[in-house]
Amino acid sequence: MASTIKPQHHPGWPLAALFIAACVLAPVVALGWFAMHGEAGHWAHLLEFVLPTALRNTVLLLLGVGILAACLGVGSAWLVTAYDFPLRAMLSWALLLPLAVPTYIVAFAYLDILHPLGPIQTLVRDLLGYDSPRQFRLPDLRSLPGAIFLLGFVLYPYVYLSTRIMFSTQSASLLEAARTLGATGRSTFFRVALPMARPAIAVGVSLALLETLNDIGASEFLGVQTLTVSVYTTWITRNDLAGAAQIALAMLVIVAALVMLERHGRRRQRYADTQRTRNIRPLGLRGGAGVLACLLGSLPVIIGFIAPALYLLDATLTRLHQVGGVSEQLLRSAGNTLYVALAATLLTVICGLIVAWAARITRQARASKGWLVRTGARIATSGYALPGTVLAIGLLMPFIFVDRLIAHLWTMLGHADPGLVLMGSSAALVVAYAIRFLAISIGSVEAGLARIPPSMEQAARLLGERPAGVLRRIHLPLLRPALGACALLIFVDAMKELSATLLLRPVNFDTLATWLYAEAARGTYEEGAIAALAIVIAGLLPVIILARTQLRVTRR
Repeated sequence: MASTIKPQHHPGWPLAALFIAACVLAPVVALGWFAMHGEAGHWAHLLEFVLPTALRNTVLLLLGVGILAACLGVGSAWLVTAYDFPLRAMLSWALLLPLAVPTYIVAFAYLDILHPLGPIQTLVRDLLGYDSPRQFRLPDLRSLPGAIFLLGFVLYPYVYLSTRIMFSTQSASLLEAARTLGATGRSTFFRVALPMARPAIAVGVSLALLETLNDIGASEFLGVQTLTVSVYTTWITRNDLAGAAQIALAMLVIVAALVMLERHGRRRQRYADTQRTRNIRPLGLRGGAGVLACLLGSLPVIIGFIAPALYLLDATLTRLHQVGGVSEQLLRSAGNTLYVALAATLLTVICGLIVAWAARITRQARASKGWLVRTGARIATSGYALPGTVLAIGLLMPFIFVDRLIAHLWTMLGHADPGLVLMGSSAALVVAYAIRFLAISIGSVEAGLARIPPSMEQAARLLGERPAGVLRRIHLPLLRPALGACALLIFVDAMKELSATLLLRPVNFDTLATWLYAEAARGTYEEGAIAALAIVIAGLLPVIILARTQLRVTRR
């Protein structure tokens, strides 16, 4: 009988979801309006002096990082799936560890590790018999190839994760059939396994490229003038907000292309093999072949995680030993980071819960405007694709409008002008983080709700419970694991966010990420290493959870 009851439609939830979607869409609309209404002279100057170099560097960086991340991710995924060698079980999850290290921290660490007077180049000169950097030095890391190298070794886990799952779920009978027809091991990989994994590779590469486009710290540290860096320098250094908005608008074209690539990859995932009978049986490698496989599998982990993490640990211990503690400014930055990250996590989880729940109840109620709510939910998840600099530029006008509206209403009530409520406080950062990471919350809540049968809600409504009561008394207890996991991911991502924080933070307000950025800009690495190590340690928590989830999936 419960299945025949049509759920009641309550407009409050859909309206709240549409409001959240409008908040996500507002910076894109504001950015387009502001850029298109800028002076024509700005466009002429940008087209002649700024965009050619920045666009060329950005395209080359994306192309190089995409190729390197794809090669490392696909190669390591196939290595741990198709072969059995020493330390294979450990490498299967250790290959995810570079996800714990933000790109700007890796650049920060390697600038000191590979400095002409640093430990690596000093050791190489000693082995070759040279006395000074003037006689021999390695190629300068501050270059486009250096940026491609570092970003590729940090971002390849996006490709590794999706491709590893795809390889693990492929049917062994397909590979065996190819070998029966005379195909070699190499031919089987390129003609059977790799084509079936192309959707997963496309998704992983697109995510890695979105992170590359969002990067500002590593590119600036390494001297690469990308579109993201150009937005920051045009706004902050040249005080040209209109020019920064126009560059950000150009970035949206690249973002749209990358999102289309990611959507295309996800759409084609339904063609994956679903008639799997058994997993691929790894081929045992012993002796020299096993050692070589272990070394090849360990190289991305060493370069992308172990080397920078050991450097940060050594620099932190050295600094603490020298001064016996950390400065008051660094402690204040840590407190600001925790405060803003916690507030953003709470807001993002609540907004994600509202959007996902509204989409569920309108779908079950078969409301006439259900398509509008579903479209709003799709828009609400698009914030992850916006680079932090683009989001910050786009939010500036809406924030100023809201601050003026608050000031007007407040003075009408007879109170003094409150000033900039959003732009003058950390509230701007909290809202920006919520928009950028809302996709994590919505995705996690939707996945959790999908596991709850609709019959439970229908039974509760037969007993007279309203949608809010159903959510509070039935779904929230069942959603605790999903909410906890997404809250952890959002918290860590908020701690690491640099681009939007640099542009929207209040005066004299630092987080660990901006403190590290300032230390690197000044050329001092002592306390910057402490801030970087704290971010890396926090980033390890979701990576460990992700590794455990991946192991369960591949074992199944």
